[in-house]
Amino acid sequence: MSVKDEFIAIYHEYIKRDGAQKLLEYLESSDFFEAPASSRFHNNFEEGLADHSINVYKRLKNLLDNETSLYHAYSEETIAIVGLLHDLCKINFYVKDTHRVNEGGVWVTRPYYRIDEALPFGHGEKSVYIIQQYLKLTDDEALAIDWHMGPYDDRAKGGSFAIEQAYHKCPLAFLTHVADSLATYIDEEDKENEN
Repeated sequence: MSVKDEFIAIYHEYIKRDGAQKLLEYLESSDFFEAPASSRFHNNFEEGLADHSINVYKRLKNLLDNETSLYHAYSEETIAIVGLLHDLCKINFYVKDTHRVNEGGVWVTRPYYRIDEALPFGHGEKSVYIIQQYLKLTDDEALAIDWHMGPYDDRAKGGSFAIEQAYHKCPLAFLTHVADSLATYIDEEDKENEN
């Protein structure tokens, strides 16, 4: 099964909320299924973003299934929305380009992804903004998506304490950050080295 087919199968199975079909149509009309997850780091290859989204969904589901105090605290739909859609901020964000690099004393032209931010709205907050144009998110879903970057979020790096408040009020937000980190640094480490 292709990455796109797997994503759509999970999406259709669990996300039933009003606007779900319109959001999926938007994803299919954008570069979501072709985009990388990053320009230089994890899943920095075509389809990397959709693959990363599936990995985060699976990690989040596993964390919640094994956390006895939170077992059944969140619906399957919520888990799918948060896991699959947390990085919509990266739609139409990367552009294929080339640059010159020195490899063993020889200058060669290599492809790479360059950032071309059309809507500088932040990271998690931009994903929430995009999703809410199609689906109404619960407070917990919005917090989880908004703060999935954890201490790497520019607001947290700038000294904001809102992340701590979000994590205390919404365990899903903290677990989404953990799932994102596990997907990035464990699941995608080998894929990064293969490409």
